[in-house]
Amino acid sequence: MRLIDSHAHLQADAFAGDAPEVLAAARLAGVARMLVPGWDVPSSRASLAFAQGRPGLLGTAGAHPHVASQIDAPAWQELVALARDPVAAAIGETGLDYDRGFSPRDDQLANLRRHIALALELGKPLILHCRSKPGERDAQDDLLRLLVGGGVGSAASAAAFAGRPPAVLHSFSGPVDYGERALELGCAVSFSGLVFRKGEEPSAQVARLVPSDRLLIETDSPYLSPPGAPRRRNEPLWVAVTARWLAEQRGMPAEALGDQLVANFDRIFGTPAG
Repeated sequence: MRLIDSHAHLQADAFAGDAPEVLAAARLAGVARMLVPGWDVPSSRASLAFAQGRPGLLGTAGAHPHVASQIDAPAWQELVALARDPVAAAIGETGLDYDRGFSPRDDQLANLRRHIALALELGKPLILHCRSKPGERDAQDDLLRLLVGGGVGSAASAAAFAGRPPAVLHSFSGPVDYGERALELGCAVSFSGLVFRKGEEPSAQVARLVPSDRLLIETDSPYLSPPGAPRRRNEPLWVAVTARWLAEQRGMPAEALGDQLVANFDRIFGTPAG
């Protein structure tokens, strides 16, 4: 079975001692494609360096909402330059996080707005993190508002992305109607080990709603270990657990799902070299 991992922070310190072995294990598990997202300037630099020359890997450049208040004008200009690199297949990881709130909301909103504008300028999809406090949905509602305000879902957006999804809801979390509205805007949706946690039950319904050509899976390594994976450090090979869950939700053979996921990765992000 061929698989993908559309969100794995393989440049993170957690993999500093054995990244080649982690990649080899993922290959043996059938993981044919991986996206390695950056979350600030240093990690975006490292993302592109890590993906460069490695078959099946692509990088990204962007600023996570946790660090939104730290991205001054020079840092943003460097992120823009990194985003223009051919190895950078997407813009992000960015978005909104009202759960931990490491950056003030106004800074998060401003940070997301400029990422949306950059994505439309370059025709590279956004990688969107979105979390509200338990039982709330204000981050999801604000995310949708900013996407619409930034032109996502418009004719200009469709032209910029040539019919490809303008954004990926990374590690989906939120109410069903949030997922439905994001799908109306043309977004893709990626599911992670988060789907197995209490409170994330709406993910199963959303997983059945996503059009087949806008479906992705991920580990969010080294985080969000699914059942059976080591709690201390998730790895790309464990994406198979979420793949089996997703195949069950959609009532399709795992092999067919895997082939669809690889095709989706290539269409959304571009086929990695090698």
